Amino acid sequence: MILANKKHISSSISKIRKLRKQDVSVDELLKGLFKGNKAHLAKAITLVESSKAEHFEKANTLVEKCLGKSNSSVRIGITGVPGVGKSTFIEAFGKALTQIGKKVAVLAVDPTSTLSKGSILGDKTRMQNLSKDSNAFIRPSPSGDSLGGVARKTRESIILCEAAGYDIILVETVGVGQSETMVHSMADFFLLLKLSGAGDELQGIKRGIMEMADAIAINKADGDNLEKAKLAEVEFSRALHLYPPKANGWTPKVLRCSASEQTGILEIWHLIEEYVTLNKKNGHFEQNRKNQNKNWFLQTVDEQIKQYFHQKKSFEKVQNDMLVAVENNRVSPFYAAKKLLESISVELK
Repeated sequence: MILANKKHISSSISKIRKLRKQDVSVDELLKGLFKGNKAHLAKAITLVESSKAEHFEKANTLVEKCLGKSNSSVRIGITGVPGVGKSTFIEAFGKALTQIGKKVAVLAVDPTSTLSKGSILGDKTRMQNLSKDSNAFIRPSPSGDSLGGVARKTRESIILCEAAGYDIILVETVGVGQSETMVHSMADFFLLLKLSGAGDELQGIKRGIMEMADAIAINKADGDNLEKAKLAEVEFSRALHLYPPKANGWTPKVLRCSASEQTGILEIWHLIEEYVTLNKKNGHFEQNRKNQNKNWFLQTVDEQIKQYFHQKKSFEKVQNDMLVAVENNRVSPFYAAKKLLESISVELK
């Protein structure tokens, strides 16, 4: 039996490796995607993440044909400071959802080193139980130089996962800088994970972070930390009452959970269901999706404008000249930027 399982696993790995090396057509990828084939989904995401010019049109065609296939999914953004237990929570949350019949896709973003430009991409290792679940798909992606620790093609990846039949999309971010703002712009529900007893209460009450949260989950509420978690729950609940009500009529809640002990996990899902039901009734769910599409468009325009001009040798020359001038304090960065933009306007005429 063990030998048979080893042969099956070895055969599956060989098939995936073979597929990765193949230049699969868009139609083949779509066929596999719509059947929920994980290997084809992984290949499709690799294609949309590619920066190669020859993959651009192919990726666009793929995403276009998947737009109409999106199901009644729920996109959940999950963020929190490093060490809050995002990966442990996502694994426990994902397993709880698959056990009640949901198909869960996890788009986990790993920080890219500013020095080596590399990423560990270890989320499948950290979420071993979930990665073995037939109803779960985990895709770690490097953040690259994207603002806020969100992979450049996360929105496209969401569309592909929905086309493959996943009804819950979890987007995990690095949890630093502007990640909260970025994940909020592509999620239906924004969950902020917090710790108690770690000086995190004051940080969490800062205006902006709290305003975006649809719920706060105080993780690691177990053992000796349970009483501290209860106090943190009271503090965060009081803080939430200081903010004006959300336009969609939702009042953010604070919950306690322990991912390691798997307590309070399903309660968070029931709260999300309550949120989705309310927002679908009052029309905010659909309006939020429309706003997501507009943000996606504007972000894509910014990216393509940058790509277009960075490919121009004349642009590169002016930019390098201005970098030297700024470095040697001959001109201010503002004046250098103005000169660079003037060179762009000449290029466009």
